[in-house]
Amino acid sequence: MAFALVSDIEARWRDLSTAEESRASVLIDDASAMLSELVDVDPTDTKQAALLKTVCCSMVIRSMSATESDAFGVANTSMQAGSYMQSWTYSNPTGDLYLTKLEKRLLGISSSYIGSIRPMMAGDHVD
Repeated sequence: MAFALVSDIEARWRDLSTAEESRASVLIDDASAMLSELVDVDPTDTKQAALLKTVCCSMVIRSMSATESDAFGVANTSMQAGSYMQSWTYSNPTGDLYLTKLEKRLLGISSSYIGSIRPMMAGDHVD
C-alpha cells in the first residue's frame, strides 16, 4: 500500500517531468514498503495516515533531490579561483531513502537500545 501519490510529491516540491514521475512512483513504493515494516499501520487512524504521507513524501524528495546534481556519490567538493573558495558537502550524495530523527519520533519508531544483562552464575544467590 502506497502512503503517497506522485501528485503529493509535486504539491510539496515542484512539477515533475514524465521520467521523474516514473522514478517518484517507484520511490514512493519503496518508501512505503520501508515504513510498513517499521510502523504498525492502523488503517482507521487518519492522523497516522497523514503523518505517513508526509514522511513518505519527505523521503522521496530527499532521494530525488540528491540526483539533481551531476555529483552522484560525492561526499564533498570544492572550487577555488584565486583567493575565492567555495565548497559543498552533500547531505545525501547517493540518494538513499532514510528517516530523520523527527520523523521517527512522529511515527513512534524508537531507536535501538544496546545494553547488557549480567548472567547468573552457579552459586549466585537471589534474594
